[in-house]
Amino acid sequence: MALLNILDVILMILGGVGILYQAVCILTSFFAKPVTFHDAPADKHFAVLISARNEESVVGNLIDSVRAQSYPSQLVDIWLVADNCTDDTAGLARSKGCHVVERNNLDEVGKGYALTYLLNHIIDSEYARTYDAFFVFDADNLLDSHYIEEMNKAYQSGFKILTSYRNSKNFAENWVSSGSALWYIRESRFLNSSRMVFGSSCHVGGTGFMFSREIMERNNGWKFHLLTEDLEFTMDSVLHGDRIGYCGTAILYDEQPVTFRQSWRQRVRWSKGFLQVFRYYGPDLIRRAIRERDFSAVDLTLLICPFTALGAIRVFLGALFAAFGFVSWGGQIAALSSWASGIALSILTMMGLAALTIVAERNRIGASNKELFAYCLSFPIYMLSYIPISFMAIFSKPEWKPIQHKGQ
Repeated sequence: MALLNILDVILMILGGVGILYQAVCILTSFFAKPVTFHDAPADKHFAVLISARNEESVVGNLIDSVRAQSYPSQLVDIWLVADNCTDDTAGLARSKGCHVVERNNLDEVGKGYALTYLLNHIIDSEYARTYDAFFVFDADNLLDSHYIEEMNKAYQSGFKILTSYRNSKNFAENWVSSGSALWYIRESRFLNSSRMVFGSSCHVGGTGFMFSREIMERNNGWKFHLLTEDLEFTMDSVLHGDRIGYCGTAILYDEQPVTFRQSWRQRVRWSKGFLQVFRYYGPDLIRRAIRERDFSAVDLTLLICPFTALGAIRVFLGALFAAFGFVSWGGQIAALSSWASGIALSILTMMGLAALTIVAERNRIGASNKELFAYCLSFPIYMLSYIPISFMAIFSKPEWKPIQHKGQ
């Protein structure tokens, strides 16, 4: 039927454009000179924002890494919101000289609500006007000693919103942690680096980002509460005409989930969040892309486009129409066979993508060559698990749940 043909064409065009864009970004990252920033005076006052829920085992390491920065410590204040904590996260942070705000609200759960509460407190206490910009980190993060110094250079070059290079503390622990780490390293090395070359906007990835006081005041603090509040913040900023920058010399180390169950639960929530963001921001992004000829809007529309959901709808409709005799089962089986061939090709492509990421960033990845070879082979398994995850996200109602961290 015509509807099935239309869906096939849409999926083919969107998939083709997405693959082509990824290829262009990879080539650009290898052959174009990366964007760097000139030295800047260390005279800006920054606030570090940390949302922590029962993170007593790890948050001290993050605080210590902030204190150990090459940037003047008297110009960096640390604010932590102890969000529904039942351990001594708040006491530990206070003992290390942080500003601590305790929050107890089991109705509005999640990092977005915690950041809103924290920023509202900073605004009400009139500290907000003393800061030039705000950093956001997760409690399990660690910072390279020059992180804030490098971000300050990018900030003083004119960017109001910045993201950074996201590495992993536990890349080599197993195939689950390596799959997640490779995804983030690939995003930093190939996508965000190339977006800077193109003059396009990057996107904020959950942790390791900064926004200016001007952006904070425009948003009246933090107003983003979808399951992927970072992505929501990105889309809102692009729709306001902001260009989000990327500082590849500011390196953050994140702890990845190590069990497939943890990773599955986390990615179901993310996938549901992507659907939410596409629902609320997709139409406006498409309109901006057409009216303003804004390539960033095109790029980020592709980022949040629910390819897997569209594919699932296509398969369901094909089976439904075949069951009622509107189309032949043979035609639908042939279509599925074609898709299976595409999946087989994508497995080889993802192995190649993992290998390219490792070759490009080998000096930043802490793993043996033997481990890296194994993780190239396992990367497609990690990525293909997004197919059932994305399908499940259509019908699920995931809630934010903390992930146990080891504090490596």
